[in-house]
Amino acid sequence: MSNPSRDLSHQPASEPLDPRILFAAERTLLAWIRTGLAMMGFGFVVARFGLFLRELASVQAAKALNPLGASKWVGTALIVLGVLLNLLAAVQYGRFVVRYRRGEPLQPRIVSLGTVLAIVLAMLGLALAVYLIHV
Repeated sequence: MSNPSRDLSHQPASEPLDPRILFAAERTLLAWIRTGLAMMGFGFVVARFGLFLRELASVQAAKALNPLGASKWVGTALIVLGVLLNLLAAVQYGRFVVRYRRGEPLQPRIVSLGTVLAIVLAMLGLALAVYLIHV
């Protein structure tokens, strides 16, 4: 039998807050921050990939069409996306903590931050793949 007083989705204000829930939310925030930092680092590598292609073309005495073009934009987009991800994760964490301290029920969103990130990364990956095929 479940104990209604231990229902963590809606705690009355008279009960103390369960620190495990706040710690779990903080761990989730830190995971999003690591993901954002990884995206920024990968974006830097992708943006600099065009420089590698330009150097490779000069060594082979071939004319590169525009080696900095797409890699610079995709890399920059990844960096900006990483920054936005960190900001959105911080906002999401802040909203969660406020709702939890008020004792409001925890309701998952229809579209999560992870789903949006997966779709955007898939589109950027596809753009980078098309670019690499044409280089």
